Amino acid sequence: MNFNSQIQSKNQHIVLPELEANNYQLFIKREDQIHALVSGNKFRKLKYNLQEAIEQKETTLLTFGGAFSNHILATAVAGELTGFKTIGIIRGDELGNNLEKTLASNPTLRNASEHGMQFEFVSRETYRNKTSIEFTKMLQKKYGDFYSIPEGGTNSLAVKGCEEILSTEDHQFDYICVCVGTGGTISGIINSAKAHQKVLGFPALKGDFLENEISNISNKNNNWELIKDYHFGGYGKYNKELIHCINQFNKDTKIPLDPIYTGKMMFGILDMIKKNIFPKGSKILIIHTGGLQGIEGFNHRLKRKFSDLKIL
Repeated sequence: MNFNSQIQSKNQHIVLPELEANNYQLFIKREDQIHALVSGNKFRKLKYNLQEAIEQKETTLLTFGGAFSNHILATAVAGELTGFKTIGIIRGDELGNNLEKTLASNPTLRNASEHGMQFEFVSRETYRNKTSIEFTKMLQKKYGDFYSIPEGGTNSLAVKGCEEILSTEDHQFDYICVCVGTGGTISGIINSAKAHQKVLGFPALKGDFLENEISNISNKNNNWELIKDYHFGGYGKYNKELIHCINQFNKDTKIPLDPIYTGKMMFGILDMIKKNIFPKGSKILIIHTGGLQGIEGFNHRLKRKFSDLKIL
C-alpha cells in the first residue's frame, strides 16, 4: 500500500424504492474499499502523518484509543506496512491484567497486536490527561523518541488528507453526508466542498463541543451543519431498530455498515428522506468511512444483550 498515492474511491449508485417519489439521487463513496484494515478516513488521516514521521526521521508511532478503536488497528497496520514500530496507549488499565484473555476476547486489539503494536494500558483518569506534559514525559522516558498521533488521528495533517476524499466528479452533488467522531474527516470535506454544496455531519456521540472543534480546524463556517438526532444516546449506543436498518440496507444494496458511525448516519439519511427533508431532485453523496473491522467485536457484545441479533 502506497501512502504517497492519490486514491479516488468509486461512487456507487443506491437504488431504493423510497427515493423515487421525490426523484432523489443517492450515491455512496466507497472509501471502505481502500484497504481491508486501513480503510476510509483512516487511510486519509494517516497519509500525511506518516510522511511527516518519515521527514522527522522517527522510527516509532505512538497513538491513543479505546479497546475497539478502528484508529488503533489502522495505525498498527499502517506502521507495519511502512516500517514503523507502533505503540498504542489504550484506555482501561484492567485490560492489561490478563493480556492473553483480553486479546482472545477483543478482535481489534488482537489484530493490532498481530500487526506488531505494543500496548500501554492506562486508567481512565490517566487517559483523560493523556496530553499533559507530565504524561508525555513519562512516555518519552519509557519508550524514547516517537511521533505522536492524537486519538482518532485528527490533526491538521489528517484534515489535509481528508481534503482529498472528494474529486471533481463529486461537484455534481448538492449534499455531502459524513459521520462525525473527532471532527477531522468532516473538516476536510468542508474545506474541499464547493460553494453550492451543503455538508451534513452525523455525530456518533452526544455533545455540543463538536461545532467548536470543527470550526477551529476547518476553514469555512457557512457550508455545513451537524444533524444531531441520530446518535442513539451517545457513542457506542444502539437499539434493535438500528441493527435492523443496517442489515436491511446490506440486504438491499450489498453494502455493509458499522453500528458506531456509518450505520447511524445511514439511518438518519433514510429517515430524513422519508420525512421529505431534502428538496425534490436532490443529489446526495454519502461518504463511507469504513470501520467495518469493528463489527466482529460488536457482535460479541451484541450477543450478550440480544442473543437473536447480529450485524451481517
